Amino acid sequence: MSDVIHLLPDSVANQIAAGEVIQRPASVIKELVENAVDAGADSITIILRDGGKNLIQVIDNGCGMSETDARLAFERHATSKIKKAADLFELHTMGFRGEALPSIAAVAQIEMHTMRKGDTIGTCLCLAASKFESQEPDACQQGTNLAVKNLFFNFPARRKFLKKDSVELNHIIHEFERLALVNPDKGFHLIHNDVTLHRLVPGSMKQRIVELFGKNLEKQLIPVHTETSLAKIHGFVSLPENTRKRNPLQFFFINGRNMKHPYFQKAVLHCYEELIAPDHQPNFFLSFEVDPQTIDVNIHPTKSEIKFENEAPIWQILVAAIKESMGKFNAVPSIDFDSAAQIDIPVFDPGANPDFNPIEIDPDYNPFAPKGAPLAEEGVVFNAEAFTEQSSIISSGQPADTARGASGHDNGFAEAEPSALNNWDKLYEGFQGDVESPFSPSSSLDIAYNPFTAVEAAHGIHVGPVAEEANLQLDDMEAGVASAEGFLPFGNRYIVVPSREGLMIIDRHRAHVRVLFERYLARAGSGDVQQMMFPETITLSLSQHVTLEEIEGELRPLGFDLSYLGDRVWAINGVPEALGKQSPVDILLQTIENVQQQTAAPGEDLRRRVALSMAYASAVKPSQPLAAAEIDALLSAFFSLSEPLFTPDGKRTYFIFDEAEASRRLS
Repeated sequence: MSDVIHLLPDSVANQIAAGEVIQRPASVIKELVENAVDAGADSITIILRDGGKNLIQVIDNGCGMSETDARLAFERHATSKIKKAADLFELHTMGFRGEALPSIAAVAQIEMHTMRKGDTIGTCLCLAASKFESQEPDACQQGTNLAVKNLFFNFPARRKFLKKDSVELNHIIHEFERLALVNPDKGFHLIHNDVTLHRLVPGSMKQRIVELFGKNLEKQLIPVHTETSLAKIHGFVSLPENTRKRNPLQFFFINGRNMKHPYFQKAVLHCYEELIAPDHQPNFFLSFEVDPQTIDVNIHPTKSEIKFENEAPIWQILVAAIKESMGKFNAVPSIDFDSAAQIDIPVFDPGANPDFNPIEIDPDYNPFAPKGAPLAEEGVVFNAEAFTEQSSIISSGQPADTARGASGHDNGFAEAEPSALNNWDKLYEGFQGDVESPFSPSSSLDIAYNPFTAVEAAHGIHVGPVAEEANLQLDDMEAGVASAEGFLPFGNRYIVVPSREGLMIIDRHRAHVRVLFERYLARAGSGDVQQMMFPETITLSLSQHVTLEEIEGELRPLGFDLSYLGDRVWAINGVPEALGKQSPVDILLQTIENVQQQTAAPGEDLRRRVALSMAYASAVKPSQPLAAAEIDALLSAFFSLSEPLFTPDGKRTYFIFDEAEASRRLS
């Protein structure tokens, strides 16, 4: 039998490496910019075409490369950043250490111009699919000019799975923001389709934050700075009153490298406990400087996940530094120890004999007597027999002349002259008109109610009678109207409903999302606009601004009236009538986020995404308590749906716990 193990060709190995290193155009940007930073460049220009699919060009003024270095840079495992194995545990450079350039060359066409400082002539190098096409001298500027063209041109299936240009551009912008924040001392210029998106000048970290995310952040940040033997931490955190409900700006950096660290993120959130709402998160831009030997950056291909040797002590240092900064800038409530204006409370003495002020009581006081009238001279006396007789007559439902007190109320006090109100029917004159109850079936419901749908019949479910009269807008319902039967609240999130097949356990949040989605979807295409008396303004990030420009024309038929004010500031002049009491800013931000995460084209799909965004924003929260009538109304609307099993985004709304499952669990 012949040998079966053999070495792979370099071209195949490069393609395998490219699958890990190059995921999308943003990955190419990251590797090329980090190489430029390692080369000592202080000015970096990025030119894009069609979301990076057709052109990614990175120009820097770094040290450049010689003719030999330019050729060796595209060989596998060829790098200038490490020389021995020990260097892996003390890294001061970025990049993929010899894998990035050959991986990019394996899936794209590359043209590179480079020249070292002091040289009079440079080198021009052309490659395609890991094959050298040409190398010749070239008159170029100092530094490196590397153009990546037609990404994944030799992998049609891989290129097909790239998302649309706006989505890929958003990923590039997010990567660009991280690279620009971690290198505030370097200038960056970002151009897409001949339009300048960013032009950043070297400066401080705070200046860089303001340039990237808007001037409104300048007064919302407080500095954080501490130095210890384990770590040096500096950066900025937001004030508690300036936290965000959606899309918080949260960045960690470690030794000049972007980092994701949920453990340290929890430490930051711990500092804001009891200061912000549960659904809000703070903005933070924090940079760590530690000994490179105490961290490991090689646990993830993108080098964004870092393993710390001293996580717990650094966690405590981070918490202390943030709390100290918040205390310095009065970001937390303070304790006032000034007692000059406070009441002096004496120390308790059990042997002391306290003095009490005497209380004078008027035994002849009658609170029911009119002002200025004598108490006993007008014949106002308490008549116990009349009070007893009055009570018995009223309880029997028979009309009678009632003795009324001086205040005009039935209170057991007899007057010298009888009251004029002797006929109870007169009390209801003028009130016989048709009055619509807020819970009556004649009220306009957004979703038709049918308590005996196919879903209910299949499972043998019937909800209580309150659901027939309850409004589907749960926020407007009065708690405790009545008690419904046939269900059992389970915690603050689930509802248990008995059926013929077993116990149906329903996620009420997802069920409400499904109900509201159908309601909003029916209204979203009407184009009805509710003009706002006071338009709201919103400042978007660059990626959000680019997305909103793309879908603005599709949002107008749905009921959004938007206008651009300049400098990435938009005004919301009108919203869909179906929006109700929900925040238009939150709905718009969520819609933009949903569009960024999808690949489908606008149109009908956008209408569904807008309806889904509104449903998630309006639905009852998982931890929000509900009254019995509200639960009954929700169940009625839920079981009237034709497809209640899943939410519009594919999440299951309920499951059946049957006898077989119970036997399996108890066996």
